[in-house]
Order: sequence, then structure tokens, then C-alpha cells
Amino acid sequence: MIGRDEDHLREECGVFGVWNAADAAALTALGLHALQHRGQEAAGIVSFDGAHFHSHKALGLVGDIFSDARVMARLPGRAAIGHVRYATTGDTVLRNVQPLYADFEFGGLAVGHNGNLTNAHALRRALVRRGCLFQSTTDSEVFVHLIAISLYGTVVDRLIDALKQVQGAYSLVALTNDSLIGARDPFGVRPLILGRLPQKDGAWVLASETCALDIVGAQFVRDVEPGEIVVVEQAGIRSIKPWAKQARRFCIFEHIYFARPDSIVEGTPVYQVRKRIGAELAREAPVAADIVVPVPDSGVPAAMGFAAEAGVPFEFGIIRNHYVGRTFIEPTDQIRHLGVKLKHSANRALLEGKRVVLVDDSIVRGTTSRKIVEMVRAAGAREVHMRVSSPPTTHSCFYGIDTPEREELLAARHDVAAMARIIGADSLAFISIDGLYRAVSGAPRDARHPAFCDACFTGDYPIPLTDQADQANDRQLSLLAERP
Repeated sequence: MIGRDEDHLREECGVFGVWNAADAAALTALGLHALQHRGQEAAGIVSFDGAHFHSHKALGLVGDIFSDARVMARLPGRAAIGHVRYATTGDTVLRNVQPLYADFEFGGLAVGHNGNLTNAHALRRALVRRGCLFQSTTDSEVFVHLIAISLYGTVVDRLIDALKQVQGAYSLVALTNDSLIGARDPFGVRPLILGRLPQKDGAWVLASETCALDIVGAQFVRDVEPGEIVVVEQAGIRSIKPWAKQARRFCIFEHIYFARPDSIVEGTPVYQVRKRIGAELAREAPVAADIVVPVPDSGVPAAMGFAAEAGVPFEFGIIRNHYVGRTFIEPTDQIRHLGVKLKHSANRALLEGKRVVLVDDSIVRGTTSRKIVEMVRAAGAREVHMRVSSPPTTHSCFYGIDTPEREELLAARHDVAAMARIIGADSLAFISIDGLYRAVSGAPRDARHPAFCDACFTGDYPIPLTDQADQANDRQLSLLAERP
């Protein structure tokens, strides 16, 4: 879950895989380091040396887990996959850290998954009834058991059989005795790309984002297509598309916040998109101001675009402390209230006496936004106006983003004017859904055929929410049973 003082949505997870490269585990650790922004709770790597699989997983940051040469020495081989994790489902305990590994009659299989399955609970109940023993509480383990009970002969056919039974969003990497496999769900909600290392013997890479290719010196080849399974093996690469083609519904929040600014997502540079979002926001919600200040770091590109379009100076009026990891457990309300200052401090010399526009990427609960506004006012700002580079987040995500329950979302309970009062801003404005689409794709949203998954803003869920419906039915039956 999001921490009580967090006011941003958490990234989902990041995956990385290498095939046929010397020091595959070391390359995977570097790739995971580049993807650290996608998951900061835990990380793991599984490697294969041609005869045996080797695994190391731990809670914490990639640099802390894999900086020890003794750890890397225990991960030999020319093939490896890795995973960085935020807990969207399951507790943050070691047994839930991926990649998950299992021995089958066809050999070993390791799986790393980015996303959420929307029928995981229903499948889990059915699998438990069949006698399957689950070792974790993460929905990703469903893949392992579905592969185990499949009657197909090859691992690829078993994987296809498993994927055809799941619903939800997934990009996954898998490692077998003789292949590296990548797969995306038919809607392509979560990202996955294919790259190649400049080596004579054909070393291949799968990753969540292009920034992970850059750090290992790999060249971008292409996006793995929605509904595509890519099999990298000694003979080369195979592409399998076992589903009927669906309209793409890539997660639009990747463009707003999740992807690293230096990544290219679905053919579009993230940094440029975020500047365009800021410019569109300035056109939609102008305000008289002296300076434009980003809420660092995620608000920086949008603030730059806003400032350029508005003709107002861009300034770093808030300084982020980059040496703070997790906020410690604060013992008193007074110290807890000061916790935001561990991460941000006001640049008083710039803010004093100014009309300030604060630009951030989202407001979730409103707690951090309120503290940021208070901090800027305390530094002497004459007016504080908040501009947000996403539409109001009114619905929970069930496709791999860690969001609170809907009743905890500020925008689900209040209109914009009330939200402005709650966070203490002189004015508050969000980019419109059409403005967001224009900035990302050049055209407003087509309500009949949306180009992206934007359910957190619109409630338009493209993939069935089977588990949510089941839970709602269970609650209804429980209420009926309690009636006299």
C-alpha cells in the first residue's frame, strides 16, 4: 500500500532479461539499477549456467543487494532474468520477491512479472482445490501453477495455455533451460521492449524501458507487441501471436510519471511528452504568477513546458534531498508532520514575496500536496497556485499500479474547488483528459475507442475485473445473510 504521507502513485515493477552474454547476471543487475524507479522494495536475479539455475533475492535496493562480488559470483551463466518490485499484491516479504523459480519435468523455469492479474484470486481458489500448494501471496505465482498443470508438451505451449487463462495486465520475462521468453498481455497495458547487445554471438535483452538498454550498451530493436510472445533461443528469435488482435490500451500514466524521463515509450520520448503536457496545462489553466516551480523530481519536465508556454520564469523553488530513502517511522504527530522536509526544502530566497505556480504530476490523497503548499507559504510566497499534469485520479488501478482504495482518493470524494481548499492552494487545476491525449498523441480522447488505458481518470476499465466483481458479490451475500 501507499504510505500514509505519500501523494504519488507507486510504480508497478520492472523486468529485465539477458540471453547469450558473458556476465549475464552483472548485466541484469545494471539493467535493474536503471529500472530502480519502478520498484524499490525488493529485487532478485535468476541465472542459468547451462546446467543449473542460480538465484539471489532480497529486500532493498538493487545497489545494496548486488554490489557484493561474492553475491555476483554465485550467479554464473550466459543467461539471466531480474525483477524490481513494489508490492501491488502480496506482502513485502522475501517469499514474494521475484523472479519466482520452479523445477518441472521439462527443466527449470524462472518468471518475473510486471502488472496485476484481475482474476488471480479466482484462479488461485481453483488451483488450490486441485491440490496446488502456493509458496507466496503474489498473483504472479498463478503463472507457475498453471504452467505446471498444463497438458501441453513444450514450455512455450504450456506458457500460452497459462496466459490464455489469466486476465489482467502483464509484461513478463521467463528463463528456461534453452530460452529467454518475453510476453505482453493482448492490450499491451504494461511496457516490454527487445534490445540487442553489439556482440558477434547475438546477445539479446528484454526490458521494461529503453533506459535499461542504455546502461548496458544495448541497441533498441523494437517494442514487444501487445499479445506477442517472443522466444529467444540458440537458433534465433521466434514471435508467436496466439490471440486475436485487440486495440492497444497502453497505460497513459507511463507517459505522465512512471517511465524514466530519458526512456522512449511506445516510440515517444517521455521527456518531450511531459513538456508538452505542461504546455497544454498552461494553455488550459493560465494564472498570473511570478515563477513556476516544479515539485521535484517528477514535476520538472511538465513545469518546464508550463513555464515556456506561459512566459513565466522556471525556478527550482523546492530542493529535493536525494539522500533520503524511506521515511523513517516517526514516533509523534509533530515529527510526522515534519517528515516532508526530509525529502523537500523550500528555497526561501526565490519564493519570498512571489506568486508561485507549483507543478506536480498527480494528487492522490492530498497529504503531501498540503504540506508542500504549507512549506512554500511558510517560505514567504504571496500566492500559491497548484497545477497538476494529470487529470484527477478518481478510480483505483487494478492493472499493476499501487493505488489506495477509491474512498481514499481525494478526487473521488471532492470537486476541484474543495480539493484546493483542502491542500491550501489559492487555486488548483488539472489537465483535462482531452488535453492529456493531445499532448501524448496529438488528438483528443475518442470515447468509443480510447488509445490508452486511462481507467484511473475515467473508470473505463478495458480488462474485466473478475476478482473485484466476485468480492462485491461475496459482500452482498454476506449482507443478505446478516439480515433477520
